[in-house]
Formats: sequence, structure tokens, C-alpha cells
Amino acid sequence: MRTALVIGTGLIGTSAALALVSRGVVVHLADHDPEQARTASALGAGTDEAPEGPVDLAIIAAPPAHVAGALADAMRRGVARGYLDVASVKGGPRRELEALGLDLASYIGSHPMSGREKSGPLAATGDLFEGRPWVLTPTRDTDTEVLNLALELVSHCRAVPVVMDADAHDRAVALVSHMPHLVSSIVAARLENAEEAAVRLCGQGIRDVTRIAASDPGMWIDILSANPGPVADLLTDVAADLGETVQALRSLQSSDEAKRREGVSGVEDVLRRGNAGQVRVPGKHGSAPLVYEVVAVLIDDQPGQLARIFADAGRAGVNIEDVRIEHATGQQAGLVQLMVEPKAAPVLSASLRERGWAIRQ
Repeated sequence: MRTALVIGTGLIGTSAALALVSRGVVVHLADHDPEQARTASALGAGTDEAPEGPVDLAIIAAPPAHVAGALADAMRRGVARGYLDVASVKGGPRRELEALGLDLASYIGSHPMSGREKSGPLAATGDLFEGRPWVLTPTRDTDTEVLNLALELVSHCRAVPVVMDADAHDRAVALVSHMPHLVSSIVAARLENAEEAAVRLCGQGIRDVTRIAASDPGMWIDILSANPGPVADLLTDVAADLGETVQALRSLQSSDEAKRREGVSGVEDVLRRGNAGQVRVPGKHGSAPLVYEVVAVLIDDQPGQLARIFADAGRAGVNIEDVRIEHATGQQAGLVQLMVEPKAAPVLSASLRERGWAIRQ
């Protein structure tokens, strides 16, 4: 791939453009808002000048509701040899294109499984997709050349290609992305009118559960409008689980010992099923999840503290697999949780203590 046209210069489109430019691809940028395309160009994502002739690959980075229209327009103008979209829903746009009578040999659907709570070109980064799954949904009509262009794009973005059926993809993202987002928003909504004294007690758990609720509602209306059926089916199941859990908790309030035992059993069941589901979430680099030991370090909220901890861990010869930070309420301090392999935890703890760090047991 030597040339590309990115139509839609939001977070995903601009991030893909930045990755392609870094690999030597000449990228042209277009957007319904010319100012946004100019912003992406100023960030080094390419040029907002139109290409003189057909490019190798046109990447449609529009919201799901506008993907088919943007693709149809680009294909009728013959702007590229191959066409690809990056919308988070795949079945609907493909069926819309079929209904328009377009030849889909030059088209392939795709969905990079990466993003941020922020949107727009200013939130874009060239490494947004690195190590993340990038779903491709070819059909029997897809030209091999177009599939190869898509694979080249995924490679340039340092993502991991995953081939799926379009409708199977939509059911999958409903489960792992769309439904969880709504559940996160529902939980976060409980905080809107909560007493300030209660909100001040928020810890890492509620931050983890509600983090994605900070995303742009307008963007999510577009996504959910394109995949409402599978999401509604999953929420129906979640609602049933919630109903049973509520009933179990009410039973725990009973003075009748038999009812209390039923309540314990019901609550335990949902917690155990949660354990069983959580361990299926892929671990680092998409591999099987591993159990890490936590080394908790107390730090002051000052510049350079995290850099010092990581440098000291490196001196101890320990690789930090993951990290979390809990900020102390009302204090300029926090707790850094360093996740390491179990055998490395005693080594790291001893080494950090020697260097003056306070380790919480």
C-alpha cells in the first residue's frame, strides 16, 4: 500500500492515518467538517488535499449510520482500488450496500477493537491499535487484493487481524462492548443525584465500573442504533439476573432461616458465575489470563514518583505486568499496585524497601 484516503478524521480515522504515515504511506484526509480534516493534517496525519487519482485503499471512518452512504459515494466516484470501513457494527452497513446494488468485490468490513473515552482528531494516537484485535469481515465476493490491502492496514497499525462473519461480529461486540457500556452508564447514573458524602467515598472499584460511562453519548447513540437487537437481548438476560439477585437479597433480610439460606445461595450463585466469566477475559497480549501478585507501594503525589518506581523495579530485574493507582481522598498521596508474576513479588518488595519505598502488606 502506497496511498490511502481516510474519510472521517475523528479518533479512529486520524489514529489509523497517523499509523500509516509513520510507515511511509501517503495519506489523504477528508471529512464533512473541513476544519476537522485540517486539524488532523496539522497533527501529521496526512494532507487534506484531495488525491489526484485513485488511491490504493479508502478507509471510511464515519459513524455506523453514515457508513453505507459514505461508502456508496466513494465507490461511485472510484476514489480507490479497495474500500474498507471501521464502524463498530458490520451487518447493517453491508446489507445497506447490497440494497443499493453496489458491487461489493472491492469492499471489506472491519472493526478495530480499540478506542478511548475521548473523541475527535486531538484524541488520536498512532499507537491506538497496537496489539489490539482488528476484526475483518470478508465475504465470498471480496477480492483477494482487497483482503490483502486490509491485512496490510492492520499490520501497519500493529494490530492483530481476526476474521469473522459480520453478524457474528455484531453479536460478539454487543456482548463485550455495547451491553457493558450501557450497564456502566446505568451504574454511573446512580451517582448523579447521590449525596456528596457518599460520592466522596468512591474508590477504585467504582472508578473501574464507571470509567467507560464518560464516553460521548452522541457517538454511542449512533453505535447502539445500528445494533439494538443483540444488545436488547443481552440486557433482557441481565435484567433477569438482576431480578433474581434482588429477590435473593430480600431473602437475606428475612427472619426465616430457610429463606436466608436461599438468599445466600442466590447471591453466591451470581458471584460464582461472575468469577467464572471473568477468568475468560483474555490476559496480556490476548493470551490466557494469568494470576499476578500485587505489590502495593505508597507514594506522594509528586512529579517523577512513578518513573522512580518503574526504574527501581527495572534495577531489581522485575517486569511490571500491569499497574493501578488509587488516590487517597483529600490527601496528596496514593497507592500504586504493581502486578507481577508471583515468584517476582518477594524480590520486588525487598528491593523497593531497600530503596526507601513504603510497602503496604
